[in-house]
Amino acid sequence: MPGKTSCPGGLIVIGIISLCAVHVSSEIWSNEVSDIEYGKLGSNVTLVCKPSWTGSPVAWRLNGSATLPRQAVSSNGSLTLVNTDLSMEGNYSCLDQGGDLLWATKLRLGHMPGLVSVSFKMSNHHSVQCFWKQPAKSHLPTKYITSYSDRVSRVEPCHQDSVRPNECTIQHPTLWHHYHMVNITEVNPLGAETTLVRVQLDALLKPDPPEAVTPEPVEGQPSRLRVSWTYPSSWPRGEAYTLLFQLRYRPRGSVNWSLLNTTKTTLLITDALVGHAHVAQVQAMDELKYGHWSDWSAEAEAMPWTEPESSTLSPTIWIGLFTDGGGTVIPTGAEVKTDENEDEYTSLGVLISLGLFAGLILSTLSALVVFLGVRQRRRDEMIKQELTSMVKMKSLPI
Repeated sequence: MPGKTSCPGGLIVIGIISLCAVHVSSEIWSNEVSDIEYGKLGSNVTLVCKPSWTGSPVAWRLNGSATLPRQAVSSNGSLTLVNTDLSMEGNYSCLDQGGDLLWATKLRLGHMPGLVSVSFKMSNHHSVQCFWKQPAKSHLPTKYITSYSDRVSRVEPCHQDSVRPNECTIQHPTLWHHYHMVNITEVNPLGAETTLVRVQLDALLKPDPPEAVTPEPVEGQPSRLRVSWTYPSSWPRGEAYTLLFQLRYRPRGSVNWSLLNTTKTTLLITDALVGHAHVAQVQAMDELKYGHWSDWSAEAEAMPWTEPESSTLSPTIWIGLFTDGGGTVIPTGAEVKTDENEDEYTSLGVLISLGLFAGLILSTLSALVVFLGVRQRRRDEMIKQELTSMVKMKSLPI
């Protein structure tokens, strides 16, 4: 875990940097326009009218108004603001008895620098990003001085970008050294504070998730899916460092995942549930298992291959031959050009076909009923004749 400490507990070399930072602080803010004064929020701030050697009473103004903060006390040409808060910021001026301006200043109030909260992101072997947050907003212009050391080589700067003032990047760190010291010094007009963090870089390594995860069906194989993906764009290719990947997949709606490992960027799922959509995700890790697994990629979904359905026949069946209305005989299945009443003719043809089909069914059913009736009648007559013969035989004398 990263260790954090203030300047007195740090390394001597980092302590020297911290002292330099305080010196830089005085140089930075001494170059600001002289009519700005800075004060600490919650403290008492005294403004002294210049020149004060006249000894005559002066009148103070805040933003041009004679109404001063309730906690303001004026004596001997000075103005003391008690227990300051942000409402007391503004443009202060003092005037002599004749109303002439003697002195003016702009008051800015804020907090002194404090220890910052630092976090790191290491997406590959070549750079480490450092991020930090202030414990409380200072309300004052703030600058940062950042550096790092591997305890063997000299102190190196942590490169900053003016667009992102609370970030810096360690470029090409020496990973074979177990620990690095990172220095972040916050400087504002009220002072400076240094945060020192001891960090183990190889434990920070966490690749970004793989990209372009794409599951696809395998033609003719209803229980297989082929999943492919690419290296994260933040991981340089074509070098010694390679990634280990883990694929997880499940049928849509299931809570149970199946896992597969590989160093390639494609895998074949051989036990997909037939006829069900599947979701797949991939994560990555340094092949030598330094650091941590990446986050899982976004879910990607695909359906295994299914047998294509047979084509459906047209419901309209034309039987035999028909004419085009002009006496020309057209064979069944030939293309016929029709006029604007084509839809009506098609509907009529459908109705005729359905009628013929229904008539055929009724005729078949009628014939079947008649056949069964005749058969039953013959059977009844045979049974009657057999009974009559048996009665006659029993009536003969023995």
